[in-house]
Amino acid sequence: MHRTLIELPRNRTTFQSGPQPIQALVAAVLEPTLTVIVFLAASAWFGESPGRPGLFLCLLVYGMSFPGRDRFEMTPGRAARAVLSSWIVVAGLLGLVGYATQSLGLFKAPVLLSWAVATPLVHWSAIIMGRQWLLHRRRQLRTRSVVVVGAGHLAARLARALQSRPELDSEFLGYFDDRSEEREGAEGLHTGRLGNLADAAAYIRSHGVSEVHITLPVGAQPRMRALVEQLQNTTATIYVVPDVSGVSVIQGRLQDIDGIPMVGICDTPFTGTDQLVKRASDLVLASVILVLISPVLLAVAIGVKASSPGPVLFKQRRNGLNGQEILVYKFRSMRVMENGAVVRQATRNDPRLTRFGAFIRRTSLDELPQFINVLQGRMSIVGPRPHAVAHNEHYCEVVRAYMARHKVKPGITGWAQIHGHRGETDTLEKMQARVEYDLEYLRHWSLALDLKIILRTVRVVFKDDSAY
Repeated sequence: MHRTLIELPRNRTTFQSGPQPIQALVAAVLEPTLTVIVFLAASAWFGESPGRPGLFLCLLVYGMSFPGRDRFEMTPGRAARAVLSSWIVVAGLLGLVGYATQSLGLFKAPVLLSWAVATPLVHWSAIIMGRQWLLHRRRQLRTRSVVVVGAGHLAARLARALQSRPELDSEFLGYFDDRSEEREGAEGLHTGRLGNLADAAAYIRSHGVSEVHITLPVGAQPRMRALVEQLQNTTATIYVVPDVSGVSVIQGRLQDIDGIPMVGICDTPFTGTDQLVKRASDLVLASVILVLISPVLLAVAIGVKASSPGPVLFKQRRNGLNGQEILVYKFRSMRVMENGAVVRQATRNDPRLTRFGAFIRRTSLDELPQFINVLQGRMSIVGPRPHAVAHNEHYCEVVRAYMARHKVKPGITGWAQIHGHRGETDTLEKMQARVEYDLEYLRHWSLALDLKIILRTVRVVFKDDSAY
């Protein structure tokens, strides 16, 4: 089969990494909260009521130390040094402010002294307990499955790191390489061979591998390009692990495993606090919208039931986050319920459409039940539109990076839809253009962009005639 590939525009890339969202949130509030608690405890111990000066001091120190740094991944010795140095800076600044404003006399000396000594000890103890809990939790879960492409000395170092550090939450499955085992070198990988490079994509897809780490040498760029092209049609997160010894990296945040920098080239924009922001905005907006449109939902449901026999809702299998199958709700607009291996897209004057169904499809009212999918966590309000499973199986073979759009939850509306790419994709070029807009959304996501898309969607729904 002839394969047509879209060429994506070049963009300036920012590399980011960070802890998991819950871990990031706990780290942000832990240090300032504990500092305030220790002060209040010291005041209570010496029988002093905080009063207005104490409450003002609590607000001041909370503002100075928020957000706290994530130190759970540090060794105990490094964490102790980091906590002590940070507290010396905060305590020193507070002392200067107190001296300049002549407010030190408002507090008992034993309270301030015990607070100054106990605070770093409490911080360090909390970090150690949090670190031990994370290690225990990760040993239980170990959910990330990892394969390495390449079998040289860099691959061997990476494999050892993945296997020896349980806090990485990774399970090393093996490696792929085109060289024979005799040519892999004395320092390379010798056990865990899974096949050649040509076997990688099929293995990753069939085994649901979470991450791929490519350690091929710089001279293997043609092979690497072909490999990445194949891997982008899986849902695995792809990292290129460059050998940058002697090179100083300036700007750009790289993920690091035992001193080995890794460049993420296909990852989700929703990590750390961004994931929390995205989910929180979905929950709030979907809840408000469902309350506001409840009369419309009732009216459409009555119209669907009266227009033709059959259920009010149509549940169709779609691919969601990381390619997992989900059920997407829509108001039924057709006389048939196609949900099998072959799903024919709706066309203009489609005989399968009811008269009322044509109206709700044209105005996108049939999509309103998907706000329930948003509350369930299957979808987002803004994101790439979900396609039928049958369509995905076809287009992932002919459109480059097609499956990369599944690195985020599918949306009710999206960047492609407000640019006119709604409705039927009866040509390959139309699907290519839709995918290009979806990938552009992944590159430039922000909460402001989501709100812009939502507002523009309202206008597009009533002015665009490409949906039917």
